[in-house]
Amino acid sequence: MEFSEVVRRRKMVRSYTSDPVDPAVIDKILHNATRAPSAGFSQGWGFLVLDNPEDVRRYWEATADVDNPDNWLTGMMQAPVIVIPCSSKAAYLDRYAQPDKGWTDRDEAHWPMPFWHMDTAMATMLILQTVVDEGLGALYFGIPPESDAAVRKAFDIPDAFDPIGAVTIGHPASGGAKGSPTRRKRTPLEDVVHRGRW
Repeated sequence: MEFSEVVRRRKMVRSYTSDPVDPAVIDKILHNATRAPSAGFSQGWGFLVLDNPEDVRRYWEATADVDNPDNWLTGMMQAPVIVIPCSSKAAYLDRYAQPDKGWTDRDEAHWPMPFWHMDTAMATMLILQTVVDEGLGALYFGIPPESDAAVRKAFDIPDAFDPIGAVTIGHPASGGAKGSPTRRKRTPLEDVVHRGRW
């Protein structure tokens, strides 16, 4: 598939069949994610892969009321794979305290933006694009803040890593909850692009 077609077809999928995803495809998706840029080549990311039904179920039990699912949750719980991208601030603070970067400390004040989250988000976008290229569907969504501790505990996520969200992956099914694009139009390019000055 041409890259422009991958970009055009990328959308958030909220309902899946129960068909499994080939483990080799998941490996390819994750390999591509690690090709994302990262400041100082810090590579401060980690990807928790939940690809068996027990682990997937445990994720939903940690984050939602699985006994009373709404339309969104019903469709989402069918996804056979969940990937939880995690970022590590420590990896960036450590990397930029090394001699070739010029800082001698790990002071977070050097970072006006949290590149550890931004770079992991770029890796997540590569996951979403590779999913489309492989003929699958995916949805990136946030982990409810009140569920963070339960998710960390359920899957032994180390304190040095912060989940930035979750990605369901699977074969798209018809139906499921409607997304915001069904209620809102895409903002025209001329409203978001500013040339020379705002």
